[in-house]
Amino acid sequence: MGFSAWFSLLFAISLVLLPFSTPSNALSPKELAAISADFIDRAKKPELLDWMFGVRRKIHEHPELGYEEFETSKLIRYELDKMNVPYKYPIAVTGVVGFIGSGEPPFVALRADMDALPIEESVEWEHKSKIPGMMHACGHDAHVAMLLGAAKMLQERHHDLKGTVVLIFQPAEEGGGGAKKMVEAGVLENVDAIFGLHVTSNFPIGMAASRPGPIMAASGRFEAEIRGKGGHAAIPQHAIDPIIAASNVIISLQHLVSREADPLDSQVVTVAKIQGGDAFNVIPDSVTIAGTFRAFSDDSFNQLKDRIEEVIVKQASVQRCNATLSFVENEKPFYPVVVNDEGLHEYFLKVAGDVLGAQNIKGMSPLMGAEDFSFFGQVTRAYFFFVGMYDESKGKLERGHSPHFRINEDVLPYGAALHASLAMRYLLEHNPSESSTLKATPPHDDL
Repeated sequence: MGFSAWFSLLFAISLVLLPFSTPSNALSPKELAAISADFIDRAKKPELLDWMFGVRRKIHEHPELGYEEFETSKLIRYELDKMNVPYKYPIAVTGVVGFIGSGEPPFVALRADMDALPIEESVEWEHKSKIPGMMHACGHDAHVAMLLGAAKMLQERHHDLKGTVVLIFQPAEEGGGGAKKMVEAGVLENVDAIFGLHVTSNFPIGMAASRPGPIMAASGRFEAEIRGKGGHAAIPQHAIDPIIAASNVIISLQHLVSREADPLDSQVVTVAKIQGGDAFNVIPDSVTIAGTFRAFSDDSFNQLKDRIEEVIVKQASVQRCNATLSFVENEKPFYPVVVNDEGLHEYFLKVAGDVLGAQNIKGMSPLMGAEDFSFFGQVTRAYFFFVGMYDESKGKLERGHSPHFRINEDVLPYGAALHASLAMRYLLEHNPSESSTLKATPPHDDL
């Protein structure tokens, strides 16, 4: 059953006639701004704030890796059930997709990623990870709590929603390409726009930052085995040394950016792993290297990919070695460039300015980090932004993917209010209907 057909069946069963307020085009900028102000005020109420803290801490204590987020998904569904928010599960193994509103167009989506990282937490606190070797070191626990907080606020005002908000709780952002699988499952069918966020310590609490166009790089990874002939280190003439070959390969790969790329076209090639040999006096049979490459355009990305393969194979050959290369796309799909829609950027500036104050909305430079939110942008208009959480009084906050990573939980109401405001106002400002009532769509005959 397709998502649009499922919407119709679900809401035909669960909804009655919902009265509309005044037509959307009658709302003044002041009235729209008041909606945003109401959301941030509501999100900061102790009742909702403490609830979001509790959700985030439960998830933090029980981190799960990509496509293994079963307990996280169970918690999300439990909270949606308490809100009387219908949802579909499972999507892409552990994903959950909820729906708030009329079940009719327009559809606007909000996304939160759920997975943790294979890192042992070094932060000593009451809600430290209880799972050895795993922790939420990138803030996805906060992302889930904020989207659930937004869901609670939106459900409280579902009679005012002139369309449908699609809540996407996505697995496996950390390399697993969960967004790609959710797109393939049809979660963005009929969705006009999608918004996603990420917490950051690069900006102070109460601020948000973004930019139009490319904001995060395309990313791929590679792994190569360079094979020679092992032997005694004292008689290298009887061996074919793969370590020398690997060294030449690594140096040559750095030239792809420094001597072949346009200096104004940001690109990165990093070899971050090298394994070979077990003894100080034995030349090994083979060496394995692995790394990542990044770029901000499809052409640059594909050029890097082709040249990485050529350099590894041919440089190994110069040293009388053979090389086999894999881009491990089946396990870890390439992430495209995250590109923010220009029109949604203007919309974000307006709405986020009403939530946080225009002076607290900042521009930013593109980042070489990657995000599978990019897959959503390949099928609909998409917008990704960052929510600041730095507070000098809280001490230093380490960057993501560190065992010392911490969340300033004061960020939660800001993310929740931004999510809710972006969704509700999008429906108000983009609803084509002028009708005074909304009727649930009857089931289709083929359902």
